[in-house]
Amino acid sequence: MNLKNKVVIITGASSGIGKSMANLALEQGMKVVLAARSVAEMEKIVKKQRHNPDDYLVVKTDVTIEADCQKLIDSTVEKFGKIDILINNAGISMRAIFSELDLNVMKTLMDVNFWGIVYCTYHALPWILKSKGSVIGISSVAGFRGLPARTGYSASKFAMHGFLEALRTENLHKGLHVLLVCPGFTASNIRKTALGKDGSPQGESPRNEHKMMQPEKVAANILKAIARRRRDLVLTRHGKLTLWMNKLFPALTDKLVFNHMADEPDSPLLKK
Repeated sequence: MNLKNKVVIITGASSGIGKSMANLALEQGMKVVLAARSVAEMEKIVKKQRHNPDDYLVVKTDVTIEADCQKLIDSTVEKFGKIDILINNAGISMRAIFSELDLNVMKTLMDVNFWGIVYCTYHALPWILKSKGSVIGISSVAGFRGLPARTGYSASKFAMHGFLEALRTENLHKGLHVLLVCPGFTASNIRKTALGKDGSPQGESPRNEHKMMQPEKVAANILKAIARRRRDLVLTRHGKLTLWMNKLFPALTDKLVFNHMADEPDSPLLKK
């Protein structure tokens, strides 16, 4: 599929993977709708690259609010007359032991990572079905394999997978394309904004961001997968190995995953 002139909505477009996808999509001649809570950051993105205002739309959107998601869809159709692709990229992470967790953290994770996708997809779906377009969920290996100290994050990604797989099957004969993307560890601010046990952002990333896959490369792989209408996209060798190990050796993978996450600086997990 040629993506030129396709209308794409990208949530969480103010930073990281979302920002890179917005820039790349505009460079490839797509009509791009940037959605996030920070209008100022999204305006910086398009103005810095001097993109043509006719090719983009910036919409202030909190995906946890259904009315915001409906406004996002309505604004897109009002300007461009259609929707071809919805990229559900907005997300938040966490790092804390479940037994020590304020349960409001779990609710926040589900509101952003799951309900945000449900709201946007629900209101965009009639238009996407009309164009026989695509719904994309930016997920994680945590959607296939639960990660310790990431209970809320893992639960929200598992829920995303179930929702999008059901949606794909439900619309099997209607031309709907559904893609699940697991980028693996990517350099972004998601770990800096990850919530601790009391719901406050952890601030500094516990990982070396410079050694991770860069968001520009992730964005390129995602747009290529959309053009090819792929079902799944798992990036990084580490991510692919984790899924393979989890299928064949689940008990061993429990130990390996625990040790890997426990090796993070200031990890709440303690090795025995």
